[in-house]
Amino acid sequence: MNQPMTWTRRTMVGATLALAAPFAGAQAFPNRPLRILVGYAAGGGVDAMARMLAQRLPAALGQQVVVENRAGASGMIAAEAVARSAPDGYTLLMGETGMLITSHLQPRANLDPIKSFTPVAGAFVAPLMVVVNNELPAATPQELIALLKKNPGRYSYATSGVGTVHHLGFELMKARTGAFIVHIPYRGAAQILPDVISGQVPIGVVSAAAGLAQARSGRVRAIALMNTGKLAGAENVHAMADALPGFNVAPRVMLLAPAGTPQAVVDKLDEAVRGVLESSDLRQTAAQQGAVPAYMPQAALATALAGESAEWARIIKAQNIAAQ
Repeated sequence: MNQPMTWTRRTMVGATLALAAPFAGAQAFPNRPLRILVGYAAGGGVDAMARMLAQRLPAALGQQVVVENRAGASGMIAAEAVARSAPDGYTLLMGETGMLITSHLQPRANLDPIKSFTPVAGAFVAPLMVVVNNELPAATPQELIALLKKNPGRYSYATSGVGTVHHLGFELMKARTGAFIVHIPYRGAAQILPDVISGQVPIGVVSAAAGLAQARSGRVRAIALMNTGKLAGAENVHAMADALPGFNVAPRVMLLAPAGTPQAVVDKLDEAVRGVLESSDLRQTAAQQGAVPAYMPQAALATALAGESAEWARIIKAQNIAAQ
């Protein structure tokens, strides 16, 4: 005959079930399609990187992964939508470095990119390149810095807009060297290279993929990569760090989940992303989009994002940069 369950046994059984519930939920995850929101229009760099993941993640997760574009407000529309979503791992954000900058340039933004999300994994970096008109008397980062310092205010440089990583990266170089050079913001990168080629503006900061294509044709001179990593096809291009030790600026693209997403779910997503980024075919596909696979585990990513956010805030204040 079964004995009545005592209070102690009931307590132990309840505790066991409570501990098992998160594990069971993680084991079941995912049991329906996932969405990755992108804060930019289809066809752009961040969108292309999101789709590279979305095409390959189903093999690891067993569910379809859909990319959804919600362009606007420098990516903040998509970011806010994900931040408000249920923290269950089914709605994710393809975040990028620009959102860290935007949060400081637009203090009234409705979210804090550090507190509003749980980092899942770093996915890519998109190297930037400093290119110059062929008539500019500089061929290395050291020569460029020396030229700018010798001629304060004489030269100008173009980027794809105020508050972009391109802009703040060059401002960081200015802050570290004391050089004075005028910033000319363009509406997009497509107009910069023709003007550098013609000499309308002598210096441009563009994606490495775009800059390298023009440098190979001899139409511009590639002076420096803004990051310290290697880039296939650009082995002969110096790093800005050759002149400024430790200098390392490149847009980072990462997968983020809403704050409060269970750790077991994040772990599963992290593992899936790592597997995708290690796949043999991805590096070549990414290179065609000007990206480099750069897996970073969630804990390291959280530390990196906090450090970068603080650094961008410092540069914005030091260089008196304001949103336009």
